[in-house]
Amino acid sequence: MAANFNDLGQLMKLAQNIDMKQLANLSEKVNLEELIGMVSSMDERTLAQMTNFMRKQKRAKNGDGRELPPVTGDFFDLRSTFSDEQRAVQDTVRDFMETHVQPIANEYWQKDTFPRHLIDEMRKLHILPKIFHADGTRTHDAAVMEGIVTMEMARIDVSTATFFGVHGGLALWSMVMAGTEEQKQEWLPKMLNLDVIGAFGLTEPKVGSAISQGMRTTCRREGDTWVLNGEKKWIGNATFADMIIIWARDEDTDEVRGFLVRPENPGYHVDKIENKIALRMVENGHVTLTDCAVPESDHLSAMNGWSTVAEILRQTRAGVAWQGVGCAMGAYEHSARYARKRKQFGRPIGAFQLIQDKLVFMLGNVTAMQTMCLRLAEMQDAGTMRDEHASLAKVFTAARCRDTVALARDLHGGNGILLEHDVARFFCDTEAIYSYEGTNEINSLVVGRAITGQSAFA
Repeated sequence: MAANFNDLGQLMKLAQNIDMKQLANLSEKVNLEELIGMVSSMDERTLAQMTNFMRKQKRAKNGDGRELPPVTGDFFDLRSTFSDEQRAVQDTVRDFMETHVQPIANEYWQKDTFPRHLIDEMRKLHILPKIFHADGTRTHDAAVMEGIVTMEMARIDVSTATFFGVHGGLALWSMVMAGTEEQKQEWLPKMLNLDVIGAFGLTEPKVGSAISQGMRTTCRREGDTWVLNGEKKWIGNATFADMIIIWARDEDTDEVRGFLVRPENPGYHVDKIENKIALRMVENGHVTLTDCAVPESDHLSAMNGWSTVAEILRQTRAGVAWQGVGCAMGAYEHSARYARKRKQFGRPIGAFQLIQDKLVFMLGNVTAMQTMCLRLAEMQDAGTMRDEHASLAKVFTAARCRDTVALARDLHGGNGILLEHDVARFFCDTEAIYSYEGTNEINSLVVGRAITGQSAFA
């Protein structure tokens, strides 16, 4: 190879800066004279472009010590809009979930069992008093606070968020809206402190979406006792709850009534539902009521028939929308981290265009879901949220969550069906989000009725 250097000292200095072993390896792959000739003939702009490209290739293959951007599902920094107290609660819940739930979530999901020891740890967080006052009234930012808590729980595990939603949402709202003052004074402090755990019995084996018109569980009064007969299905927390809110139709008046049923009540029985593919950590029960005797003192008599039940569902439906947000958020963050550490063809898969496209689509879903639910929570706190608002949020977040977890599973390839990578759990749990608290089809009809003025219900 020819060289034309006027200054021998400069040649020696250049040689000192060259790794001769690398040069020898390169000479075995290419014609060095030809390569140097082509490179030296390039203009400065072309040479700079080639150099930048080669540097990027090296970074993608080996890493260059750069600090990568943080993996976060909060791309639009919604956290910056939260109050100091809201951020403190968010941090507390996130720490609890990452410290206590994440390490055992897959184990208990596989065992189809709720880790009941977590209730004692959750009690220490004092979450519910941030949402409800002791008398059952709501704090000024209750819906936003509840949404933050639900999102953070579902980001790690949807089953834990469901436990919280059943007890601190459905059961607690039932006591607030249907309980007498005496009942609220007795039960609310214990419920707020998780000293007792509640469940909510509405859905039945043969009646789901049509429960408002076709409830088959009945009640009749005999002196100071109510006698309940019927079945309830998919009742979260029912296998270990201390009190179960049961809704039944009065045999005499056809009016829907609510009751606080205790596991020790004569005629009450619950079987755990087995073989689920979603929310396996949630212990859903099949409740059977056979001449179940409930004293009048446990009759939730401060209600207005079905309209009270409908209002409870409207208030809690927003919480399920937040579950979709957290689930999608968790799936995205797991995928973003996986794309950094998983290598194929000598590069992290996150360096490939198709993988980046999936991540961007997922993040777009998450961000749209977050902003919708935050606005919904603000409307709920302001008292302006209507049925169609909550239903639209449930429809949108459940559908977009489905899209997001499917992309997460796809991005993980074969590893996406293994629990150890977590996205398989999110993938399965989303199917429950899509169906409960009103199926997406029923919620779509609620919104459709509001925007067209025409009811498409049968």
